[in-house]
Amino acid sequence: MKIQEIFSDPAKHISVLTGAGISAESGIPTFRGPEGYWTIGSTNYQPQEMATYAMFRQQPDEVWKWYLYRLSVCRHAEPNAGHFALAGMEKQLGDRFTLITQNVDNLHLRAGSSPERTLQIHGNVFFMRCGNECRGKLYPLPTGLLPREKNQDLSKKDKELLSCLDCSARTRPHVLWFDECYDEHYFKYESSVRVAEKTDLLIITGTSGSTTLPNLIASIVYRNRKTIIDINTEENPFTDMALNSPDGDFLKMTSSEGLARMLAFMKN
Repeated sequence: MKIQEIFSDPAKHISVLTGAGISAESGIPTFRGPEGYWTIGSTNYQPQEMATYAMFRQQPDEVWKWYLYRLSVCRHAEPNAGHFALAGMEKQLGDRFTLITQNVDNLHLRAGSSPERTLQIHGNVFFMRCGNECRGKLYPLPTGLLPREKNQDLSKKDKELLSCLDCSARTRPHVLWFDECYDEHYFKYESSVRVAEKTDLLIITGTSGSTTLPNLIASIVYRNRKTIIDINTEENPFTDMALNSPDGDFLKMTSSEGLARMLAFMKN
């Protein structure tokens, strides 16, 4: 089935999978880039070491300092044309559309994508939750914590704001850490699999598939012999899937350029 037929058929479902590449166009450094490291004492820690539950148990203040600094960067970034194009797709397609994002920076929601049709499979750094998981609730991060300078220590007031509203335990950022697993309650694992099973067109952009759930989503769509479009500036593990899927394609361009082109194509 041609792509234009998928767009026009009210029975067909379109899903989009996004990663750090789309946010990089808004000035947010990629997670594993040179801005990712953090210094504690005389030791430099990489994201794979900082973004773990084990590090949070050992150095909760340092983990929060790292995330609050990154949050300040996210807060000053603005959604770009790619984010707005996806909001436009949702407006056009309604319940036929699902956005699955690895990004925790909240830019998709700020651009107009709805929380109901956006699966944030790695969390959202603008929220926190109890470190002891007392009730499984999410709390908006208090605005009084921002902005932050790099290496700015937590004050007594900061630590009070970073306490669970229900049990007063330490809170943690609402993100999926490297030593944790996907689940449905926080990270929409089963929901993502269900979306993949019903997807007729999967658009992948800004991600190279370095985590398991995005790979599973793409594999399900590919196995079902549905169409995959890969929009990325470089070839990646999803490229072959796209080129070998029915009417699939690889668009070597930025997320914002490719998504704007897909939205215009859909409207026409």
